Amino acid sequence: MKPLVLLDIVGMTPRLLAHMPNVAKIGWQAELGTVLPAVTCSAQSTFLTGQMPSQHGIVGNGWYFRDVGEIHLWRQHNKLVLGDKLWESARARHPGYKAANVCWWYAMGATTDLTVTPRPIYYADGRKAPDCYTRPVRLHDELTEALGDFPLFQYWGPTASIASSKWIVGASRKILAEHRPDLLMVYIPHLDYDLQRFGPSAPEAAAAARAIDAEIAPLLKDAEAAGATVVALSEYGITEARRAVDINRALRADGLLEVYTQDGMEYLDPWASRAFAVADHQVAHIYVADSDDLPRAKDIVSGLSGVDMVLDRMDQARYQLDHPRAGELVAVAEPDAWFTYYYWLNDERAPDFARGVEIHRKPGYDPAELFFNPKDPLVKAKAGLNLVKKMAGLRYTMNVVPLDPSPVRGSHGRLPDSAQDGPVLLCSDSREPGKDKLAATDVHDLLLGLQGISPLVRTVKG
Repeated sequence: MKPLVLLDIVGMTPRLLAHMPNVAKIGWQAELGTVLPAVTCSAQSTFLTGQMPSQHGIVGNGWYFRDVGEIHLWRQHNKLVLGDKLWESARARHPGYKAANVCWWYAMGATTDLTVTPRPIYYADGRKAPDCYTRPVRLHDELTEALGDFPLFQYWGPTASIASSKWIVGASRKILAEHRPDLLMVYIPHLDYDLQRFGPSAPEAAAAARAIDAEIAPLLKDAEAAGATVVALSEYGITEARRAVDINRALRADGLLEVYTQDGMEYLDPWASRAFAVADHQVAHIYVADSDDLPRAKDIVSGLSGVDMVLDRMDQARYQLDHPRAGELVAVAEPDAWFTYYYWLNDERAPDFARGVEIHRKPGYDPAELFFNPKDPLVKAKAGLNLVKKMAGLRYTMNVVPLDPSPVRGSHGRLPDSAQDGPVLLCSDSREPGKDKLAATDVHDLLLGLQGISPLVRTVKG
C-alpha cells in the first residue's frame, strides 16, 4: 500500500501559501470547508470520522461535562470522539494497516499503532516538567535521545515558538524512516502563535509562514523518497481580531452567573449558576440550567457588542452542532471579535491561575497566555526566576500572563467569510477530486481513496 503522510498545518490559508513555496508545490489545491466551531478538536474529529460535531460529539476544544459538573478543555482520551476513525476504517478493509499519530488531538487511548503527544510530568509537589507520552513506550526514549525532551514551553504559552514544530517534524521524519507506517499524521502548530499575537496581515505572520515552510521541507523530501502521498490541510484560518467580548461578566451582572470565594479569589460556580459560558475563541457554549431562563440569557448575550448570532437548539441543528454536549445556546462572534472566559468584576479578585498558563484550570480558552504581561516591566525577570526555581526543583507560580485581552490580534472559530482566509487542502496525488472545494466531512473518504481503500458504512458509537 502506498503510504500517506497527512500534515495538519494549523492556520494555513490560501493567502499565507504565497509565503510557503515548499508546501504550495505539493500538488493540487482545493478550498476546504470547516465546521462550527472552527477549532482544532472539532475540525480534526470531523476529518478523521467524516462526521459532523452533532454525530462525533466534539463540540469544541472543551465543554461543560454535565455528568460531573465540571468544565474541561483539552481532554485527551480518544473515546470522547464517537464514530470510527480513519485508520479504523482502513483496518476494516486491510487488517494490519499501520497508523502513526504525531500530536493530533485525542491521542491518548487511540488505536493507532504509534502515538506521540505532549504530556508534562506532574510531580507530587506541584511542579510541571516538559515531556511527551508515546506508544509503544520505547518510542519515548528513541525520540528524546535523538531530539531532546519535547519542548513543552515552546508548544504553548508566552515562549511558544517554532522549536516545538521543529521537534514534531523531527519525530515524524524518524517515525517515517524507521517505522514505515501506512498513515503518518502530523500536527504542526507554529502558525497559530504569531497569527494570534500579531494578526494574519502582520509581517510576523508572513515570517512565521516562511519559517514553518522551511522546517517542513525535509519531511516533504522524505515523504517523496518513501513513495508516500502527501496531503496538507488546515483546520481554520485566523482573521483579524480587535474586540474581546465578556459574556460571563454580562451574565454575572444580570444575576445568572454565580461565583464562590476562597482566599480572596473568585471561582466560577457552575453548580449554582443559572447560566454561564465556556468561551472557545469566537464561539461560546452557554449552559442554561433552567429552560425558563433561556429567553433572558439569549437576550443578554445577543445584546452584547461583538456578538453575531446566538443559536438555540433548532439553530444549532442547521450547523449540525446540536449534540447534548453543546450549550443550550451557542454564541458566535462577529468577524473581528472573540470571547473571553473572564467572570470576575475586579482583577484583584481574579484566581491565581488567571495570570499563568493553565489550560486545564481555566473555564475557557485564554489567548492572553501567548503574551507576557506588557504592564509589568519585571515580567521577563520573574519568568527567568521561575525557570531557576523549576531547575532547582522548587515550586513556583508562573505569574506572567496579562488579564488585559487587548494584545490579542487574531482569532478563529466562526465559519470563514472569505475563502482566502479559510482552510485549504493540498495533495500530491495527480488524481484530482473533480471539484475545487471539499467539505470537512469529505476528507475521511478522500484519504481512504488515495490509498485505494473503499469506505465502509460508518457508525456512530455511543
